[in-house]
Amino acid sequence: MKFCWFHLMPYRFLPNDFEKNHHSVWVDVPSRLFDPVKGHQLYNEFLDELEFADEVGFDGICVNEHHNNAYGIMPAPNVIAGALSRRTSNAALIVLGSSIALYNPPLRAAEEFAMLDCISGGRLVAGLPVGSSQDTNYAYGQVPATLREKYYEAHDLVKRAWTEPEPFAFNGKYTQIRYVNIWPRPLQEPHPPVWIPGGGSIETWGWTVEQDYVYCYLSYGGYEQGSVLMRGFWDEVARRGAEPNPYRAGFLQLVAVSETDEQVDEYAPYIEYFYNKCLHVPGYFANAPGYRTTKSVRSGIASSASQAFRQSGKGFTWKDYIDSGAVIAGSPATVRERLREAIKSLRVGHLMLLCQFGDMPRDLAMKNTELFAKEVMPHLQGMWSEYEDRWWPKPLDEDQRARPRQMEPA
Repeated sequence: MKFCWFHLMPYRFLPNDFEKNHHSVWVDVPSRLFDPVKGHQLYNEFLDELEFADEVGFDGICVNEHHNNAYGIMPAPNVIAGALSRRTSNAALIVLGSSIALYNPPLRAAEEFAMLDCISGGRLVAGLPVGSSQDTNYAYGQVPATLREKYYEAHDLVKRAWTEPEPFAFNGKYTQIRYVNIWPRPLQEPHPPVWIPGGGSIETWGWTVEQDYVYCYLSYGGYEQGSVLMRGFWDEVARRGAEPNPYRAGFLQLVAVSETDEQVDEYAPYIEYFYNKCLHVPGYFANAPGYRTTKSVRSGIASSASQAFRQSGKGFTWKDYIDSGAVIAGSPATVRERLREAIKSLRVGHLMLLCQFGDMPRDLAMKNTELFAKEVMPHLQGMWSEYEDRWWPKPLDEDQRARPRQMEPA
């Protein structure tokens, strides 16, 4: 079982009355609300937290891409991963993703991922998301009805660029390049493992199985809600005759660990900030007309974004979030018990944990991280040991890795 520490990098200085006086936290949130001095502090705190997750033994650390928003101030995840590649040494660097349909040309994503793979010594997981409607259609102006087609073409170009050792021409509908010839090449052969973040489009299930990639359901509704969608994914795996290996799948879960069940209430204010401010988004931003395919709409399965946005601002209490499974919270023993149940019901081999959420300060995020790593993770790592994780990075041996020079204190 693999445990990956996931960071959204939320802006935690929104006004107290933000959700009452502003239309959305995404797409058209006024940039005047962003204080660059506070941003400087936040980015460095967030990097501290990611580096700490590596230190305490998480298998992977995850970053992701979003635009025009205060929900996650990480528009360039490869920049963050580049910083982490020199300041971490053990954890896989899981970039979920770069949104390759937004690159012009997508070849740039292939190059940046290859650089990260080389710098990190082969610790990279390359996430290739289609991208949320907020980011792709509204923030970056992509046509909803052609986005998925453009994405598939971008994927084919990236994969060929990684794997073909000689220059070639690429003549697609959206991209034409006479000389595809990336320098550097990825360290991992034939390319870094590919994970596909998903939010409820059922076409993604079959395509991910066909490509032999990992499907990652990024949900803020929690494992009880998420198990419905994941059953659909595993049904598709069975329909295609693929091995029901739990490592084909990943899931995102909010967690809060304290010394006792009673003490876990210390996290309550930050979950309210997360759902009421960070997810304050009108539903139409999450589903531009044409973004979700007809098949996905007819399936009746709501997108993860729609589910999360419906929960926001609805008067949920801290207890409601715990009881619904949106957040797994309590003492280490309680969290262990509920997480074991979640892992089994979801049948996932890669669990991504949101240990920092909302406006949670660094010290509490690190406490949550350390308690999880020391008191929860060791009890669950043996799950699914009968299966091979074919979708995990294969880094260089220790004796082949470069060692960054240690800086002397100023």
